[in-house]
Amino acid sequence: MEPGIGALKQGMDALFILLGAVMVLAMHAGFAFLELGTVRRKNQVNALVKILVDFSVSTVVYFLVGYTVAYGSSFFVGAEQLAAKNGYELVKFFFLLTFAAAIPAIVSGGIAERAKFWPQLIATAVIVGLVYPVFEGIAWNQQFGVQAWIRERTGAEFHDFAGSVVVHAVGGWIALTAVLLLGARSNRYRKDGAVSAHPPSSIPFLALGAWILTIGWFGFNVMSAQTLDKISGLVAVNSLMAMVGGTLVALVLGKNDPGFLHNGPLAGLVAVCAGSDLMHPLGALVVGCIAGAIFVVMFTLTQNRWKIDDVLGVWPLHGLCGTWGGVAAGLFGSQSLGGLGGVSLGAQLLGTALGVAWALVGGFVVYGVLKASVGLRMSQEEEFDGADLSTHKISASPDRESNW
Repeated sequence: MEPGIGALKQGMDALFILLGAVMVLAMHAGFAFLELGTVRRKNQVNALVKILVDFSVSTVVYFLVGYTVAYGSSFFVGAEQLAAKNGYELVKFFFLLTFAAAIPAIVSGGIAERAKFWPQLIATAVIVGLVYPVFEGIAWNQQFGVQAWIRERTGAEFHDFAGSVVVHAVGGWIALTAVLLLGARSNRYRKDGAVSAHPPSSIPFLALGAWILTIGWFGFNVMSAQTLDKISGLVAVNSLMAMVGGTLVALVLGKNDPGFLHNGPLAGLVAVCAGSDLMHPLGALVVGCIAGAIFVVMFTLTQNRWKIDDVLGVWPLHGLCGTWGGVAAGLFGSQSLGGLGGVSLGAQLLGTALGVAWALVGGFVVYGVLKASVGLRMSQEEEFDGADLSTHKISASPDRESNW
């Protein structure tokens, strides 16, 4: 019986992580519709195209380079070897790819409506192939001895169960560098000090994107266990509590604004990723509430006072809420606040700071080189016409129907 049980476990583990990969793949549709609903109508097609093409580029680059950088193993072996253990290593790659591809999807929302199409694809390739996997390997694969160094100084390793820092903070802080180097959309901030309103083009599509992301996030978090025997209902309920905490606070602080409301659950889910396997559900609720407040307050500040034209607010949502999530794991994961313990606030601060610093350096290098060489921004005329017509030669909906 034992060989049969072992084979069954291998197959179930492969199916488990494959289902997680499919759920996180579906989240990329959420990224697409969240951006489509937020940008102006003349940039809707571009939002849909960018997410799909960025994912495709990410797949090839992560398969050939990025996964090897992070985990030291390569797929340049025979198919017979790749098929071992029901192809578990392949579906694990698929699952981790969907995380890696979230980085350019995050960036896409920040630089929407004025970034050139092809330079962003080059940035995607470099970030997913080199920048992101270096920190991924540090956090999740003991690369470069950084985790051992943190453990020596704090008594615990940096803990990020599902990527508050590794994925979201890194993606959000990279996006900030791109947004700063690009500059604001034309006429967004006028010379007289006024701010031109660019309201979302479709609240229904924005809401659809938020719902798809929210549902897929339970694969993002729960399936980060990576094998069936490590699955934890605690992760699922903590994700749920953080999600509703972010929603309710965003509703109140956002004064019923549907844009804030639908980003609220995402803020909570970003923040809970790191410590979702450790926190008490009430701790996760508090973490989500604080994340919802961070998003509303910081989005308003960046847009209106600091005049940083981050279209979807990806730096507050992913960068800042992800940073908060890394720190929160050290607070609410501790036994003194009802968690399981085994974490150190000092380790969380060090690891989170390292992730933010690496993202800033990598982002400024990648986008700085692209800006100096091929340029990042569409021409003023192209931006006025919109990326749909300028880049894809078609609009989301025709101005008139053909009569012949």
